This record gives sequence, structure tokens and C-alpha cells, in this order.
Amino acid sequence: MKVGLIGFGRTGRSVATILLESNKTNLQWIIRQSSQLENRSIPEFLGIDSDNPALIYRKDDLPPGELLNRHPVDAIIDFSSESGLDYYGDEAAKRKITIVSAISHYENIKLKKLEELAKHTVVMHSPNITLGINFIMIAAKILKNIAPHTDIIISEEHFKAKTEISGTAKILARELDVPDEDIKAVRAGGITGVHEILFGFPHQTVRLKHETIAPEAFGNGILFAIENLKDKPRGFYRMEDIFIPYFKLQERKKRKIPEMHRKPWWQFWKN
Repeated sequence: MKVGLIGFGRTGRSVATILLESNKTNLQWIIRQSSQLENRSIPEFLGIDSDNPALIYRKDDLPPGELLNRHPVDAIIDFSSESGLDYYGDEAAKRKITIVSAISHYENIKLKKLEELAKHTVVMHSPNITLGINFIMIAAKILKNIAPHTDIIISEEHFKAKTEISGTAKILARELDVPDEDIKAVRAGGITGVHEILFGFPHQTVRLKHETIAPEAFGNGILFAIENLKDKPRGFYRMEDIFIPYFKLQERKKRKIPEMHRKPWWQFWKN
């Protein structure tokens, strides 16, 4: 699958690494705001042996229509900012290019824009596209359905310089009806990101915990998303939509009871 990447910050570079190393994707280009590294080969810059033709382009120097004419792709992955959608959204939808946005927060007007684009192509928005976070989010919602009156505590840990509450923690809180002000936050050292949901029962506790060890985790989530979005009809998707089918476990087969265990116990002592 030919893909293009919008954004080349720390996370974008890690995602680019995963895309270049995967045999399922062919990274065609990266668009960034700055002119630094312009026209630089991405595999060369990242030190990866790859035959992907990926080059870095500056957004203001290459209109999206011209970019997509010269370097067509099947999917556009956005790790830039809320305004990134303004650059590529309409052109991508017009050409039926799949859009995967991993922007952590959109204002309502931008969410409505995504929904409008989804009338023409496949669009997915996931504020945290790691596999682990999306797994524990669904697992937590299932557990809450089982025990709706259980105490729920959400906590998050990040590096010392991070001031605001984690966007992922706010999403977990929203999905589980926990007020934002009840989120517990820890700031220490260089913690990349830890999120935990604690369910407090009268006689037991359940903890669902996810730790991001490296930003490459977002790249793994991207690969999972674009693989599972293939052949989907146009529309707006969340990571949850492509996760749910994996929660359908096969029914347990009835075990065949051996003949000897069907006899009344006293028959085994008959002469």
C-alpha cells in the first residue's frame, strides 16, 4: 500500500521508521511545515535500508493537488496538527484516498469536517492509535457494562515538563463517565506515557494498565489500522470499530464425556 505521512516531529519520525520497515507499506512522501530537510531522502535520514522513494516536502511549496498528481497514494496518515487537515483533506476525499488521523484533539468544527470527508472516502480518527490503549478502553467499557456501579479511578503518568492532563486520559474518562477533575496525574522524569484504569470492587480490584515504551507504538497502531481499513466502505471509523470483531471469541465446544464416566460410580466396583 502506498502511503503519505503528514508531520515529521518525534512521533512522526518513529511512525516513518515503522512504515519503512514494513513490507505492507511503501512510504512515498512526508509533508512538514519547516523547510529544514526539504527534498531529503527519508530512509537515508533515518538510517534505514529501504527502496521506498520517500522524500520530505515543505507544505507551502507543494499544493496538495500537485503532490497527489506527482506522487499518488492509497492512504494519508496525519501526525501533524489540527490544521493539517486543511492542507490535504478535500483533495484526498476527492480522490478516494483513505485518511487516518492520529491528531490528539480536534475542535468540533474539524470533527465535522472529518465527518463530511467521510461521505466520500474512508476516514478514521484515533486520538491515541496504539493497540494497547484501544484494547484497554474497550475492555474497560465491557467491564463497566458488567458492573456499572463499580468505583473507577483513572490515572496517568508523563514526563515532568508536561503540564496539561493527558488527552488520552480525558478520552478514557469521557468513555467511562468519569469527570476530568477526578483524573490522577503524576509528572516525573522522562516517563513517556502510562495510563491506568482501576476498578474497585468490594472484595477485589481490576487494573487495566498501558505503558508506552517508545513512540514506535503509534506506528504499529497505524499498520493495524490501514490493514483493517482495506476494502471498508466509505464512512467515518474509530479504532474501536476495527477492534470490536477481534473480541468475538469462538464458542467453547462441548467436551465429549468418555464412556467410562457415563456409568454410575458403583458399577466400577462390580466384580
